[in-house]
Amino acid sequence: MMNAYTNKLLMIDLSHGSFEVLPVPDILKQDFIGGKGFGAKFLYDRVSPGTNPLGRDNLLMFMTGPLTGTLAPAMRGCVVTKSPLTGLFLDSYFGGSLSPEIKYAGYDGIIITGKAEHPSYIWINDDKIEIKDGRHLWGKDTLAANHMIKKELGDDSLKIATIGQAGENQVLFSLICCEYNRQAGRGGAGAVMGSKNLKAIAVKGSNPVRVHDPEGFKRACATAFKELEESPDIEVFREAGTASSVEYANETGLLPHKNYKNGTFAKASKISDKGQSKHLWLGSSACMGCPIRCSKIGAVRTGKYKGFVTDIVEYESAALLGANLDISDIRAVAHLTKLCDLYGMDSMSSGNLIGFAMEACEKGIIPSPEGIELKFGNADAAEFLIHSMGTKKNEIGILLSKGVKKAARELGEEALTFANHTKGLETPAWGPRGVSGMGLAYMTTDRGGCHQRGFPVSYELSGEYEGTPMDPLLPENKAQMVIDLQNYSAGTDALVKCDFGSFGISQGTYAKMFLAATGRKIDPEDFIETGERIWNLTRCFNLENGAEESQDTLPRRFVKEALPDGPAKGHRISEKDMAYMKQEYYRIRGWSEKGVPLDKTLGRLKLDDAGNRQ
Repeated sequence: MMNAYTNKLLMIDLSHGSFEVLPVPDILKQDFIGGKGFGAKFLYDRVSPGTNPLGRDNLLMFMTGPLTGTLAPAMRGCVVTKSPLTGLFLDSYFGGSLSPEIKYAGYDGIIITGKAEHPSYIWINDDKIEIKDGRHLWGKDTLAANHMIKKELGDDSLKIATIGQAGENQVLFSLICCEYNRQAGRGGAGAVMGSKNLKAIAVKGSNPVRVHDPEGFKRACATAFKELEESPDIEVFREAGTASSVEYANETGLLPHKNYKNGTFAKASKISDKGQSKHLWLGSSACMGCPIRCSKIGAVRTGKYKGFVTDIVEYESAALLGANLDISDIRAVAHLTKLCDLYGMDSMSSGNLIGFAMEACEKGIIPSPEGIELKFGNADAAEFLIHSMGTKKNEIGILLSKGVKKAARELGEEALTFANHTKGLETPAWGPRGVSGMGLAYMTTDRGGCHQRGFPVSYELSGEYEGTPMDPLLPENKAQMVIDLQNYSAGTDALVKCDFGSFGISQGTYAKMFLAATGRKIDPEDFIETGERIWNLTRCFNLENGAEESQDTLPRRFVKEALPDGPAKGHRISEKDMAYMKQEYYRIRGWSEKGVPLDKTLGRLKLDDAGNRQ
């Protein structure tokens, strides 16, 4: 039966320079759909508890979904591995055109294990697989390596994933830069790639993705595009991308300022879409096949940093490298973001760490490096720290390259009070003191502090979730909402959908696209059940790798310090509030008071083997 799965996974062993093509079992597709689901299952089954994330036995996976490479708005891909930053499950998503190209080459995913003898890169040309010498690429930034490989292979149409110097140096929050200038950014997948002596993966495919019912698929996609266009959020994203969220977060008191001390920034408009459109943007751009075009093409044309091309400075980068550091010149923020991209470092973690270092210097815990005034508002100091972290050539760079959790532990007890992370993953740019449900989402996410595994902010601030009243400052009624959002996110991340490209698209429409693409009927509610299954499996993986109930918590700043400004001024999320939300969450999830999935829960989700390993 023709369907949108290729039914093949490419397994590459760098230690032996070999590869094999694995079939995709029907039961894997039935229970986990694709994308995050496939990655979670392979990671749980094949990466033993205690495996060193930077060791040769860790898996590095690039997974597509059943709708990838089709007309459907599901053009992204995901990287799944064991995170070197947290020691836990990691899934990190990327847009652009690499994921469809993997599908065109004939694979539902690529699984990489082992370690090459010397720096190398993988060349995938349909069924021709080569592991090529990459020593001449080592030391090059992400985009330079991309250009060099295309020139070497004589084809500018190749789709490539690269790491920069940060990945080579195994900076624990280094990323993978995917074609074109899209990143699998969070959690340190770039360090895993560097630990394998793998500089890049180049892919060229010539196989069309064929769907089971072409006419039915066209109709289902037409419905999806119609639902997208009718969503009130889409026009905002089309005009201003995520940069429009800067002023929204500022007005609601959720924008981090000076290492999350505050929730507002007086100069927020300068780094929002208003400032970016004035100083950077020249036009719009989109990931492959995306009807929204939420990204931008632009350049810094004036001032100290003029002379380089940039795209949109996304909300998280603008907030964490701008407002969080008290920097209001969007040209400087674009410059800092570009440096992170070239080194191959997560700009979110980088901004968090720079803010942490600035506060540590302010408190006298660390000195200013020679010739650098390490203080909030100093873009030169921020640039110095980015270079230091990416190269690890000085003491402060080595310290910060470990992530804020480990850096704070080395600096002592006082530093722990303003190290903002959950389970080792640096906190995103949505301060939770004014939205307690967002705090619960941070506490319970499977990869550590993350806003993309359930984003309840809009529901909380609107005062209602599916008929249930919502007071953003109170802990009541938050658990069911967060669980629903997490399950749906995990289930549709198995497709792999775009977060923005899914706005307005109903579960029923996703089910129709899936049926027409694969020939397998799925009930809309099955996405929720699949997401719940994935969520419980990743919880089991994390528990086996050292996670425990005490780590389901928020940074001390959000618990001990009241918000000094904004609509929620004077509020914090207390220990009592956290305990209430967490126990309600565990109960509804079907977990024990210690956060361990109960046998009956795992049995219902067909995860009995996971229960037997607990």
